[in-house]
Amino acid sequence: MTVLWAAGRPMSAAEVQQAVGGDLAYNTVQTILTRLHEKKTLVRRRAGRGHVYWPVEDEPSAAASQMRAALVNRPDRHAVLRRFAASLDESDAALLRQLLAEPEPGSPDQV
Repeated sequence: MTVLWAAGRPMSAAEVQQAVGGDLAYNTVQTILTRLHEKKTLVRRRAGRGHVYWPVEDEPSAAASQMRAALVNRPDRHAVLRRFAASLDESDAALLRQLLAEPEPGSPDQV
């Protein structure tokens, strides 16, 4: 995912393999991309004999989705959020307070 986010453009399995480097086999990269597509994390389109892939969400949106998923159907949401907030360093806590105090983009408070 990091390679695709950094590229900012659709990439083939061969391009992803080259960008990752190391000893990953082409088939391994292709399998991972196919599974991510099946999980609706990536979109793909036909390109020549293969496909090119790109992320459904940008990196910050994907991280926010993971954070929301950690809270879904949790009976202890309050405790989870409290522990998360307590684990933040002071600069991140200050940033979070600032963001929570700002009106949502496009909300009536912004007009």
